[in-house]
Amino acid sequence: MHSMYGLRPAVHQAADRLRTAGHEVHVPDLYDGRAVGTPEEGIAIKEEIGRDELLKRAVTAAAPLSEHGLVYAGFSLGAALAQNLALGDERSRGLLLMHGTSDMADGVAADDLPVQLHVADPDTSEPADWLNAWYIQMRRARADVEVFRYAGAGHLFTDPDLPDYDAEAAERAWAIALDFVADL
Repeated sequence: MHSMYGLRPAVHQAADRLRTAGHEVHVPDLYDGRAVGTPEEGIAIKEEIGRDELLKRAVTAAAPLSEHGLVYAGFSLGAALAQNLALGDERSRGLLLMHGTSDMADGVAADDLPVQLHVADPDTSEPADWLNAWYIQMRRARADVEVFRYAGAGHLFTDPDLPDYDAEAAERAWAIALDFVADL
């Protein structure tokens, strides 16, 4: 699932990395073809569509495929959506979060769901206090969680077309993430 910037080339590049590793990948466009280059534009589209509608679009994209046991993945906003889908899908095989997380309802269960998070350190979009609380909630939900932090990287450090890009951190994150997905 793409970030608030929309379905940009970096998302297709990520999907191609996973396909090259032998995985079937689906890349929904939750913004109806719109992609932007600034955070302000991304926030405007996200607010125009609304959180509930974005979640509905994500569910609509995933539902026909979920019976096969999906590994949900996303970038920033897309990671938050992917987390919600994975935690609501009893057949989910895993959750790969790049640059983002979401809040969780009390009492949610994620019995041994493999979860991997890659996040900048520090990251103003995912502050340390938030991440610590998120990690505790995921462990309480019985998820099998790994968190990888990348010192000095920007928020969307895997997108080569954004100022946050960090080539070294991106390559490290992708090597770890590909191993994670291969084991699911």
